[in-house]
Order: sequence, then structure tokens, then C-alpha cells
Amino acid sequence: MKRTSFREWPCSVARSVDFLGDWWAPLIFREAFLGTTRFDDFQENLSIGRNILTQRLKRFVEEGLMTKEKYQDRPARFEYRLTEKGTDFFDVITAMLRWGDRWLDGGKGPPLAMEHHACGHTVHAKTVCDHCGDDFTREDVNFAPGPGMDSETASKFHQQVARSSSSKTKKP
Repeated sequence: MKRTSFREWPCSVARSVDFLGDWWAPLIFREAFLGTTRFDDFQENLSIGRNILTQRLKRFVEEGLMTKEKYQDRPARFEYRLTEKGTDFFDVITAMLRWGDRWLDGGKGPPLAMEHHACGHTVHAKTVCDHCGDDFTREDVNFAPGPGMDSETASKFHQQVARSSSSKTKKP
């Protein structure tokens, strides 16, 4: 079955999903954020097939999320290090971690905690306004076409918003 490409969709979520590829991507990045750099360690920690890991790491290097650096000649062995682009994925991982801790912990509590270097306390991901610094949730924002949205998609977006607004005002 051929996978649908979202690479050209006018949606950053769709393009990000297309870019990352599959469920292994966030797990590989989780390992990288935990300090894993070597192929064999990624493979052992994730119990992922060598061929799949090879494909993912190759793509992450090609897309500029990681660099591949030789640390041994015979046999040739490499470390995979996050670039600025790869490090920027940290916010996505922490958001997934927060959501999974809240909804998928089975009542046992979070399996992993993040401790803030500055104060030593456990931290949790939050969504904050980059202008005023206030926390926000879905109820605190409106969506609007951005500069990267073409006019056809913007028209469809406005129609969708109008339908959604009218359905909220109707009484059951």
C-alpha cells in the first residue's frame, strides 16, 4: 500500500508528519535527547530492525536533523548528533510526553521525569505565548490564515470557520 504524501499540503502539521515518516521517528529522537548517539545503542534501546534504523538515520542526516560523524575507522562506526533543526524537535517530544503522562500512564504516574537544571524541580511542557509569556490552551486562540496559505486554501478555511461558527450557535 502506497503512503499518501503530505509534503505539499498547505498545513504544517501534515508536512511535519510527512517529514518525520512514521512512529519510529519520535522514538529515535527521544533516544537522541536522552543522549544516545551510536547506531548500536539506538538499535538496542529501541529493539528496532537495523534496516529500519539505517533508513531513518539516513533520512534525518539528509534532511539536516542530525549529523553523521565517524568515531572509528576499522570497522567504520558513526555517531549521530542532533543539529539545531533536530534539537528544535524537543518541544514536540515534550508535548507528546506531557500528553502521554496525563492520558496513557495507566494510573502509575509518568515513567520519565524531566528535571530542570536551574532549580532541580520536575518540569512539564507548557504552551506559552511568545509575545506576552502567558500560558494558553485551545480555548484561548483563534486560527487564521498565515502568510504561507494560498488563496484557494484560505477560502476553504474561511468556509470551514463559518460552518463551525454557525453550528455552535444552533440550539439542539
